[in-house]
Amino acid sequence: MQFQQLQYFVAVAETRHFTRAADLVHVAQPSLSQQIKALERELGADLFLRARGNITLTDAGEALLPLARRILADADTARHEVQELAQLRSGRVRLGATPSLCTGLLPDVLRAFHDRYPGIRLLIEEGGSHDLVRGLARGALDLALVVLPLPTPSPALTTVELLREDLVVVSSPEAPAPGGGGRRNTVRVADLEGERLVMFRHGYDLRELTVAACRAEGFEPDFAVEGGEMDAVLGFVRAGLGVAVVPRMVAARSGPGLRVTPLAPPGLERTIALAHRSDVAPPRAARELQRMLLER
Repeated sequence: MQFQQLQYFVAVAETRHFTRAADLVHVAQPSLSQQIKALERELGADLFLRARGNITLTDAGEALLPLARRILADADTARHEVQELAQLRSGRVRLGATPSLCTGLLPDVLRAFHDRYPGIRLLIEEGGSHDLVRGLARGALDLALVVLPLPTPSPALTTVELLREDLVVVSSPEAPAPGGGGRRNTVRVADLEGERLVMFRHGYDLRELTVAACRAEGFEPDFAVEGGEMDAVLGFVRAGLGVAVVPRMVAARSGPGLRVTPLAPPGLERTIALAHRSDVAPPRAARELQRMLLER
């Protein structure tokens, strides 16, 4: 049974005339009649009683008609939904990102994407790069913003460098400036020795980067509080519990109540990349978000 045969059958059933039905579906009348006969042979029953000037449905035709209409309607719905998705009027994008990027980089880009494609649902998953890589690998994410180098290199992923971002030190304006302050407008990583740090939870890329930088300067960081997410860390710093090393974009969006001190050259930076599976092309909507991120 062919989809086209059902179209022809419904047209004849509705017009009760083979020639008018052929005009309706834009096919020659002999071709339409041949397809109707082929459908009847396959079903093993006549669908129409044919008398000159009088076409009526048989019992088999009456039984098939509502089913055929439903099949055609479902096909039309499927076609419409696929076209909607192809034209970015509906669908979803599953995007993973580290919490600091959700705070710093993503709000402006996601707002622009939503303004352009309001029918696309944005599903955001926050996590460390390791968790996001696993989410990509199991197909739970379409795209992910990760910090390079990846914790475990994955040949199954394609990564494109998106940006390099400086890290800065944030502290409470009510507390002494980090590193002793004085006339300097910057602070060195070595100056953080002796400072109480507000530190992110394990698995946070910024935690690993900060601890590694301190150890490279020959000291172990002293934690005043540890285990928080980005918002909690900034809140603890505002409360004067210690200082923290955070991305510049996060510091710029953090609002009042924080002192921001750049790190002296060579400073610290992190590389952000956009990742997706190499063996599966991202959906159309995800590719459009990828383009906007790369062109931001």
